[in-house]
Amino acid sequence: MSLPERGTGRRTLIADTAIDLVAAGGLRALTHRAVDAAAVLPAGSTSYYFRTRTALISACYQRLAELDLADFDGEGPPVPPPDREAAAAALAGLLYRWLTTGRARQLARFELSLEAARNPELETDFHRAGQGARARAAAVLAALGADRPEEAADLLVAWADGLLYDRLAGAFARSRPAPDLSELTSVTRRMLDAALGP
Repeated sequence: MSLPERGTGRRTLIADTAIDLVAAGGLRALTHRAVDAAAVLPAGSTSYYFRTRTALISACYQRLAELDLADFDGEGPPVPPPDREAAAAALAGLLYRWLTTGRARQLARFELSLEAARNPELETDFHRAGQGARARAAAVLAALGADRPEEAADLLVAWADGLLYDRLAGAFARSRPAPDLSELTSVTRRMLDAALGP
């Protein structure tokens, strides 16, 4: 393995570990030393790759975006669903995954997003990380006939984020029943209908 590949692998390990720490303990759990320990890396490794806390958080944004887009794209290049029903099913499947096996990652994303709201140094990286999801949503909505797909995508992403936040961290998150794919499909169908219009 070449040196650049090794560095890339180490950066990914550090970002993944940082995301896990934030998901488990919030931002107060995120320190360079804690990442080194949790990733079983020599002391100072995290600060070698990401000198500041801001740089480490930016790496988390980039990695979260990569993982979310990989979920969106599945096994190959993105192919727009052929109709609203297929699009609703695909979006419901994505949300179901993020509410179950991807739950910790989404919790970390919400924690880290609040940091960008407070720290102007992080705004640009956070904004860049969110562009991929909106671009994917706009492409799907354009294929389904949306007049203004970028505007519709902004709404759809906001609704999806709101649903995720409500189910994962909202006031009734702990008392809600387990995520149900058929219920999510019904919800996403209504979301798509509203985004696309009649």
